[in-house]
Amino acid sequence: MAVAAEGVSALEDRLRLVQQMALRVGTWERLNAELRQRLRCHLGRDPNPSAAIVDSQTAKTTGVGGTERGLDPAKKVGGRKRHLLVDTEGLVLKAKVHSAKVPDEDGIRLLLEPARDRLGRLSHLWVDAGYQGRGRRWAEEVMGLSVEVVRKPKKPLPEEVAKKWAQEEWAQEGKKVNWQRLMPPKGFRVLPRRWVVERTFAWISHNRRMAKDYERLCATGEAFLYAAMTRLMVRRLARA
Repeated sequence: MAVAAEGVSALEDRLRLVQQMALRVGTWERLNAELRQRLRCHLGRDPNPSAAIVDSQTAKTTGVGGTERGLDPAKKVGGRKRHLLVDTEGLVLKAKVHSAKVPDEDGIRLLLEPARDRLGRLSHLWVDAGYQGRGRRWAEEVMGLSVEVVRKPKKPLPEEVAKKWAQEEWAQEGKKVNWQRLMPPKGFRVLPRRWVVERTFAWISHNRRMAKDYERLCATGEAFLYAAMTRLMVRRLARA
């Protein structure tokens, strides 16, 4: 029992340390930036990326109090959104936690605007269809970025419909039907660049503290995002 109590006390001390550092403006973010630049140099990349990917993840909240909570109507999940800007290696450039009711079109502004001065070399963004519209226009007009929307592939035409159409149209002309070329591939398909940020969310989710949003303050949630990436980068640099 004594050992268990000591373990709980040590865990509480660590959490209190993260919260204290979160309240010191930018402490975890600066540490994350320094490690990211070192790791990118080790990989033979420019320390400041020219292209990045944006995406969000909706996380459920718990009974802990706090503001900035809401319902994500698209996913029907109540809680907060974790908005990430990552480079092409999947390393976090900027993190922002806000209410889940904020649409991605507005969330991209909350994410990028505070980091405008630190992203001088950034020129290109990959985003999903949730950012098209005013979010994309803002990034292009205000930030001066070229924005590419990576869309999901269209749903394939039902095979029965395709066969009937081919028999009616192509059979009359005496053409042989190549079904492999006519029908799109089935099953899961990796979307260009989108998989990079999804992998980053998977890395972060390996930390049990990130399974839900347990925090009273959004700043603490952001600190834990940077802490999770700091842990990952330190281990990579140690193995280098």
